[in-house]
Amino acid sequence: MSFEQQLSGKYASLSPKLRSAADFVVANPVDVATRSLRTVSKDARLSPATFSRMSTALGYGSYEDLREVLRGTIEHRTNTFSHKVEALQQRHDEGDKDFFSQHVVDSAANVQGLATSIDSATLETCVERLHKARRVLVTGKLGSTGVAEYLTYMASFIADNWSMASRMGASMASNLVGLSEQDVMIVVTKPPCVQSSVRAADEARKAGVFVIVITDTRACPALVHASASFIVPTQSQHFFSSYASTLVLCEILIGSLAARSGAPARARIAEVENRNRRLNEVWDG
Repeated sequence: MSFEQQLSGKYASLSPKLRSAADFVVANPVDVATRSLRTVSKDARLSPATFSRMSTALGYGSYEDLREVLRGTIEHRTNTFSHKVEALQQRHDEGDKDFFSQHVVDSAANVQGLATSIDSATLETCVERLHKARRVLVTGKLGSTGVAEYLTYMASFIADNWSMASRMGASMASNLVGLSEQDVMIVVTKPPCVQSSVRAADEARKAGVFVIVITDTRACPALVHASASFIVPTQSQHFFSSYASTLVLCEILIGSLAARSGAPARARIAEVENRNRRLNEVWDG
């Protein structure tokens, strides 16, 4: 069991200081796995004993046992893509030339799995919070960047209060300043999860923001900071995480939001389309 899995079931029972230690481990797994306890404690501004107590509270025999789990997890994540592409190449070398058909089948299965895995009450809560939000901030890095861009682009047709974090060189910190319980943050992240996205979820949650996390594993470290979450299926023979079901979920969120946005959304979409034509941004022949 990964550290994140171990933590998710016991996080609520930890004292504030032990939570702080656990949060530091989630945000800095490489440092904790490779640097001394003394250095880690200094960086976290917590005593070494706090980290030891946190390890015991989570069921580890010692802090060193926790570090060993982190080392194994980091090694696994580092090698995941390379191992998957090696397996893909091996199947090809052994005569399996049908990646096209298999990936279509896998993608369809993931989308179908999405239909049965999404909790309708959670979806309804998220859409309602998005509908009432003063601001909506979307973040996605590495492979999730395009999905975050697409989600923000769709939303721009029906609302003017959505923005993408860290866009065009803007710092994540500047995007987070001023967020409150009136706002929503959507975090799209999959292994290897980006540390800045996890930390942003933590900062936003502390400010009272409603944080929605979209990922493909219950071991995602951002889940401990989530107000609501969606675990999307992404199984495939591809070396890269499949985003088919993630895109469908984003379209569901925006479609559901548009359905309840009423006349203002209709008027905004019409105005966007009119200006697109006046600016010659789209072919209107």
